[in-house]
Amino acid sequence: MPQLILASTSPYRRELLARLPIEFEVVPPGVGEAHLPGESPADRALRLATAKARAVSERRPGALVIGSDQVACCGSEALDKPGDAQRCRAQLARLSGHSADFYTACVLLGAQPPTHLAHVDTTTVVFRTLAAAEIERYVERERPFDCAGGFKAEGSGIALFECIESQDPTALIGLPLIWLAGALRSAGYSLP
Repeated sequence: MPQLILASTSPYRRELLARLPIEFEVVPPGVGEAHLPGESPADRALRLATAKARAVSERRPGALVIGSDQVACCGSEALDKPGDAQRCRAQLARLSGHSADFYTACVLLGAQPPTHLAHVDTTTVVFRTLAAAEIERYVERERPFDCAGGFKAEGSGIALFECIESQDPTALIGLPLIWLAGALRSAGYSLP
């Protein structure tokens, strides 16, 4: 089997992939994540996942490379990683009582044998109405500044929601493992 590489700098994706009983290496892809005018969130996620996989695949042509990216939006507003507490509180206040869609793209790319499998998972998160004090406590406790939407569903952020609508709960965290496990099986890996 070819060496499996996760083209990512995300600790969340690394932790998710480690759930599968396979050996892998992590290589930063070095790909910019700029928005393109008129690009849909799903298209942006797929473009970036493909670019990450391709960047690492070009450097490691004998490997099978996983690229992934997630784009979130509330209505037509993109939800980027807040970066700091103030932006995180504002993002959560905007999401209070609303829903957000998370488009998580995953690409499996390899040269030998030729492999190019791609998938985009859509997860909808419905937020309950949040009081300012709840947002403040959550942001202070969790500090989710590196997460699109400003929350961690795998942590105490789960208490912010009315419901999550998803076919793959790992996609919301950043890597759709149900699809990826099937893609890896089709590429010859034995899972589980």
